Amino acid sequence: MYRRREPVPFAFVAEADRFRSNVTPPPPARASAGQIAGRWLLGLTIVAALVGSLVIGMPALTLDHSTAQTQQSQASDKH
Repeated sequence: MYRRREPVPFAFVAEADRFRSNVTPPPPARASAGQIAGRWLLGLTIVAALVGSLVIGMPALTLDHSTAQTQQSQASDKH
């Protein structure tokens, strides 16, 4: 393993941990009108898909009481 020949003072290492750059990063680029419209369209598509799947799936989640009643009435008719 390579070992450094000159010692590094501890103060230098501690100072390096809290060093802050005085260079500010550039501001983020503003989204164009097309990008904003695309984001809205994507959001609306996702919401419409969720609502559509809920509307289509609701009949499968409801209990069908008519078949249970006909089976019970047929069983009571036989007795």
